[in-house]
Amino acid sequence: MYKIKLDKFEGPLDLLLFFIRRDELDIYDIPISRITGEFLEYVNLIKELDLEVAGDFILMASTLMHIKVRMLLPREIDEKGEEIDPRADLIAALLEYKKYKEMSEELSFFESAQRKVSYRGNFSLDEKVSPPEYDILLKNVTIFDLTKAFKKAIEGLKPQPVHQINKINITIDEMIQYILDKLDTEIEVHFLKLVENMKEKIRIVITFVALLELTKGGIITIRESNDFNDFVLMKGANG
Repeated sequence: MYKIKLDKFEGPLDLLLFFIRRDELDIYDIPISRITGEFLEYVNLIKELDLEVAGDFILMASTLMHIKVRMLLPREIDEKGEEIDPRADLIAALLEYKKYKEMSEELSFFESAQRKVSYRGNFSLDEKVSPPEYDILLKNVTIFDLTKAFKKAIEGLKPQPVHQINKINITIDEMIQYILDKLDTEIEVHFLKLVENMKEKIRIVITFVALLELTKGGIITIRESNDFNDFVLMKGANG
C-alpha cells in the first residue's frame, strides 16, 4: 500500500481553524455554507486515500451539515426569548481549541529558546561570598560565558612564527583524562589555570572541547569565578 502524506492537521477543529485563519474569517460569525463545502472536499480526499484519521473528520462533516440545515430553518428561542445560534457549540469548541493551540505554540517557542542555555547543578551547595541578590547572576553559566573565557585563554598566547609546521598528537580523550586527573587532586580548577602552561592553540582548543564533553555527561560542573573572564571546574554528579 502506498502512503501519501497530506498537510498535517491534528484533527477536524485544527482544519476548521486553518480555514478561518487563512481566509481571515470572524470566528464568532462563521459562514457555515462556505466552510462546509471546503471541509467536505478535504474529507472526500482522505476517504479516497483510505486514511485512518477519516473517522473524526467525517463526524465533524456531519456536524457541519446538521448546523447548515438548522441555519436554513427558523431559529429556536431560548428561555430568555433570544434566538439560539446553531453555531454556538462549534464556536465555543473552536475558541477553546484555539486557546490551547496558541499556548502550545508559545511553549514550543520557549522550549526552543531554553535548549540554547546549559544549566549547571549543585548551585545550592556552593559557598557564597556575594550578596543574595547577585545569586541569579552567578547561578547559570551559558555557552557565551564559556566562549568568553576561551577567548581570554587564546588571546593570552604569544604569537609564534609560521615558518614551521609542528604536528601535535593530542586527542580529546587525552585531555579528558588530563582534566579528570586535575580534579582528582584538587576540589576545583580554574580554566585559565588549567591551560596556563599550554603553548599551542590547538591544545587549548582540544581541552575546551574535552570539558564541554565532560559537562554534557554530568561528569563535571561549571560555575563562574570572581574573574568574569574565567570559570571554575568541579566534579559533577556522574564524576
